[in-house]
Amino acid sequence: MFEILNVAGKNFSPMERIIFILVTIISFTSFALICRKIFSYFRFTHPSFPIKNIPGRILLALKVAIAQTKILRMPVAGFLHALVFWGFIVLSVGSLEMMIDGMIGTDRVFSCLGICYKVLTASGDIFALLITVSCIIYLARRYITKPKRFTAPEMKPTSRLDATFILSMILILMVSLLGMNAGFLGRTSEIGSVGYFPISQFLANYLPAWNPEQILLFEKINWWIHISLIFIFLNVLPLSKHFHVILSIPNVFLSRMEPKTKLNSLPSVTNEVKQMLDPSFQLIVISDTPKRFGVKDVEDVTWKNYLDALTCTECGRCTSVCPANITGKKLSPRKIFIDLRARMKEKGPGLLKSGVEYSDQRALLGDFISAEELWACTTCNACVEECPVNIDHPSLIVDMRRYLVMEESKAPALLNTMFTNLENNGAPWQFPADDRMLWAEGLDIPTMADLSAKGESPDILFWVGCSGSFDERYKSVTRAFATILKFAGIKFAVLGTEESCTGDPAKRAGNEFIAQLLALGNIQTLNRYNIKKIVTACPHCFNTLLNEYPDLGGNYEVIHHTTLLKQLIDNGNIHFHDSPSSNPKKITYHDSCYLGRGNGIYSAPRAVIEKLNTEVIEMKSSKSHGLCCGAGGAQMFKEEEKGKKGVNIERTEQALETGADVIATACPFCMTMMNDGLKEKNKEENIQVLDVAELVAKRL
Repeated sequence: MFEILNVAGKNFSPMERIIFILVTIISFTSFALICRKIFSYFRFTHPSFPIKNIPGRILLALKVAIAQTKILRMPVAGFLHALVFWGFIVLSVGSLEMMIDGMIGTDRVFSCLGICYKVLTASGDIFALLITVSCIIYLARRYITKPKRFTAPEMKPTSRLDATFILSMILILMVSLLGMNAGFLGRTSEIGSVGYFPISQFLANYLPAWNPEQILLFEKINWWIHISLIFIFLNVLPLSKHFHVILSIPNVFLSRMEPKTKLNSLPSVTNEVKQMLDPSFQLIVISDTPKRFGVKDVEDVTWKNYLDALTCTECGRCTSVCPANITGKKLSPRKIFIDLRARMKEKGPGLLKSGVEYSDQRALLGDFISAEELWACTTCNACVEECPVNIDHPSLIVDMRRYLVMEESKAPALLNTMFTNLENNGAPWQFPADDRMLWAEGLDIPTMADLSAKGESPDILFWVGCSGSFDERYKSVTRAFATILKFAGIKFAVLGTEESCTGDPAKRAGNEFIAQLLALGNIQTLNRYNIKKIVTACPHCFNTLLNEYPDLGGNYEVIHHTTLLKQLIDNGNIHFHDSPSSNPKKITYHDSCYLGRGNGIYSAPRAVIEKLNTEVIEMKSSKSHGLCCGAGGAQMFKEEEKGKKGVNIERTEQALETGADVIATACPFCMTMMNDGLKEKNKEENIQVLDVAELVAKRL
């Protein structure tokens, strides 16, 4: 028989092998040069965070990048994408085999693996078909059903063409692979083939009655089409949004491992504030001091910001769940990173040529991203929760706010008023510190100063917060929770007039100086009293005290009041009286972003509500999918950007759809926004907004 029927034979002539080796060298050299240029821009970025906890990062990469858990949050589209991803992992082994065969002239060199080879070829054959079907469905979605996230304003025609080109290329890759396998099976049918190809075997049965040379030619044509497209694909990836094929696993591995709602503290600001509070403080030398506060242009971003931009798939999942975008605001989290990538591509060559002093009289902030987009963000982290490659959008948005506020003094007027109040009164509103204990009239609430004077200390400090101290509606929540603590026999105290805002609204609004001034002042007070354990009813205070104060030297055990309530109920410290007639018939619980997505507390408040023996109904967006109330990111203290409706109205409408009698909350901001939403809907007489603590206090 012909030599081509020898499975172990050499099917490539010396000239073919030489051509293939040259093509391979050219392709990989071209890829390396393209990547070298793109990665050379990293030298102009700043440090981000230390890479620690390698085992945890490996597990995260396996979970998110390999198992595709976040992709599967959208089950149908996610499953199709997961099939393509898993298929590429399997087929990459076959691609490696093809390259070895092409270089040294072997025929299915990995066939020596025996049964493993059969498993590999069978799975690859099946995945080729599944990927083919998935690509056809994806193309149909783009051109027929047209999901909103694919037609957003930031999606330029080039983005659509890029996606179409890549999908078409993958489709041809799979068809050529099946054709190659079918040809291989056709020419080896007389002596028995290696491997197992269930799909290609079916196709091979329908090949024309070609002679061996014709079958080999058919196989080679498909082989060259497939391998050539792999090389083209390799070089197109770095130039398109599909660079995520290569960067997604590294980007997930290099994710920020801290709670989503934690923001970093600027060391340069810490130096200034500490010296202001203590003139004897020795300034700490900072190796990489930025030339400006915050981010104005690409040379101000961190390496992680730029890596996020290169990894962005432009899938739009972040934008599809963004409360600002949903309600018609200009903000699109996806656009932020598309713009960063585009701006680096534009300015990068000039930076390489002339250094960091290069200027083209343009900037990321202003020419690409507007202040209106930035101020619409609620820092709810829905975008981060949804992103399949763990991009961190809010931290970059806040960094650009920092530039606006601290370098250009350009903040919305109401935020400037808030900054003044924080500086003068230690609260975002114009209330004097002396009024911080008015909520406690008649309750006999001990303060830390009182206990310290007696030489006593509490088991736990109740951090009341600004809303709990000054907001007329939320004062009742503060009183209810204090009553519960007394009922449960908990020895607690409050700071009273010594308490000040944690700095959360200033930090989210970009005023890092005021945020740290407040934080370091509070830390001095807490440490003076040797506080170890804190409970608070405000998720924003909770997040700041727990996650951000440690960076400034404040390390405490911090508990949200819903978590403590659950513990007290479970331990038998709280007993409910039987009065089913006073129970709400139906309750729907609204997840606070800073409590849920930010710190993973979903079950505690629900567990407490369930103890009330009432029906709990979930909104269509709940738990990690929950929709923001619209108050986070300092939105509570400013006018909302223009859009179709308020974020709180969107969320109120979801709550009304449940038919609940009570909207339960666990955050003062959420309570305010939901109450305002009910008023706008003229439903405040029919439906109550109650904090979890109020629901519990009514049943004591």
